[in-house]
Amino acid sequence: MTPQETVERALAAARSDDCVVIADEVSSANLRWAANSLTTDGVARGRQLTVIAITHGGDGTRAGVVSRAGVREDQVTDVVAAAEQAARQSSPVEEAQPLLGPSDPAAFGVKEAPEPGLPGWDDEPDSTGIGVFAEFSAALAEAFQTAAAADRKLYGYASHSLTSTFLGTSTGLRLRHDQPTGKAEINAKSGEPGGSAWAGQATADFTDLDVAAITADLGRRLDWSRRQVDLPAGRYQTLLTPSAMADLFIYLYWSTGAKDALDGRTVFSKPGGGTRVGERLASLPVTLRSDPWAAGLRCAPFMIAHTSGPEVSVFDNGLAIPAVTWLRDGVLAALRQTRWTAAASGLPATPVTGNLILESAAAGGTLDDLIAGTRRGLMVNSLWYVREVDPQTLLLTGLTRDGVYLVEDGEVTGAVNNFRFNESPVALLQRLAEVGATVPALPREWSEYFTRAAMPPARFEDFNMSSVSQAS
Repeated sequence: MTPQETVERALAAARSDDCVVIADEVSSANLRWAANSLTTDGVARGRQLTVIAITHGGDGTRAGVVSRAGVREDQVTDVVAAAEQAARQSSPVEEAQPLLGPSDPAAFGVKEAPEPGLPGWDDEPDSTGIGVFAEFSAALAEAFQTAAAADRKLYGYASHSLTSTFLGTSTGLRLRHDQPTGKAEINAKSGEPGGSAWAGQATADFTDLDVAAITADLGRRLDWSRRQVDLPAGRYQTLLTPSAMADLFIYLYWSTGAKDALDGRTVFSKPGGGTRVGERLASLPVTLRSDPWAAGLRCAPFMIAHTSGPEVSVFDNGLAIPAVTWLRDGVLAALRQTRWTAAASGLPATPVTGNLILESAAAGGTLDDLIAGTRRGLMVNSLWYVREVDPQTLLLTGLTRDGVYLVEDGEVTGAVNNFRFNESPVALLQRLAEVGATVPALPREWSEYFTRAAMPPARFEDFNMSSVSQAS
C-alpha cells in the first residue's frame, strides 16, 4: 500500500470530529572509514504512520496522537482507533485551533512554491541508496592515498537520508514534501601530540563536497599542531569557525520560543511581562533568519507536526512557513510561534523552520582574513558537549575539540590545550567585534538534529574559557 493510500484509508476510518494523518517513508545510507580505509556501509528503509484524532466538546477540544512504525495495511484502522481512544482519555488542550483547509489563506498552497518540478501528491516516494556516495567515495580513496603519503590517517562518517512525507487532513489538505539530508564528518590525525583536526559539511546529494580541499585544510591544521602551547583558563579574544558559530546560534534559535518567553522563563522574557522583541541584542548589525526556500538549505515549506510542544502544535499542520527574520540588524524581531501563541503575544505567527542563516550586510572576508587581522587570540575549530546552564541568560557550557589554535600577529603559531567554556550566545552578541562572510556550516554538536545552516566566522572579545580541559 502506498503512503498516499495509507493516508486516505486512515482518514476514511476516522470517526473523530477532525483528523490529521502523516505518513513518512524513509530511506538511508551510510559509510564509515578508519585509518585511511573504508570499514562499513549500510542501507535501511522504514515507514511511520502518525494519526492525530481531535474531538470537540462542551468542556474543550481534545487531541490524541499515536505514531507507529512499519504499519501494515490491516493495521491502519487499529492506529486510528488507538488515536481516538487517546483523545477520549486526554485533557482539553489550550492551544486548540481550527484545522486548516485548502481554501484557508494561512495554509500552504501552490502560490508558495517557487520551485517547478517538485514531486506531487500522486508521485511515488523517492529514495536514496549507497550509490549516492559514488563520487564522494572515489574522492575519499584519493584522499586516503594523500594522507598516507603524509603519515596522516583519516577517520570519519558519511550519511544520507531521504524522507517523503505525506500529510492529509479531514478538512481536505493533501500536502507532500521530500527532504534529503546528508553530511560528512572527517577527522585527520597525525603522530604529533595533539595532532587531531575535524571538519564537517552538510549536503543534499554529495555532489558538492570537495574532499581534496577539505582534507588539505585538515592537513594545514595538523601542521599548526606541531607546536604545542599550554595556556591557562581566562578570557581571550576568540575567533570561531562557522561550525562553532552554528552550534551556539542554533541553540539560541531553539531557545526563541514565544510561549516560554511570555511565561518569563527565558532570556527573551521582558522583566515585568511580555517579550524582548524590538530590543537591540547585538553590537553589530547582524541578521539571523530562516527561509524554507533558501538555496542549498531547502526544508519543508509547511508545518509538519507529529506532536505538540511549546513551539509546535498539531493544529498547525499544513500552515505555510514564510521566510522569517529572527534578528534584524542586531534587533530581536521575532520569536518561534504557533497560531495560538501568536494570538496570546499579539505578534505574527512565525513557525519553526528547518534552517538558519546568520549574516551581515557589512561583513566580508574568510576565516583566514579574520586570522590575518588578529594581533593575539585563539581560533576555535569546533565545539562539543554543549549544554544549557541557565535559561534566564542562555548560559551554555561545553568543550572545545579537535583544534584550538594560538593566533599571533596575524598568523597561527601553534595549537593550544582544550578548554571548557561558559558563554551565552546572547551575551556574545554584545561582544561581537568582526563578522566574516556567511558560508554553509555543519554544527558538530547538533548535526544529528540540524544540518541546514549557514554561518560566518566571527571574532568575539573576552570569550570565557572557564577551565582547562583534558579532552582531546
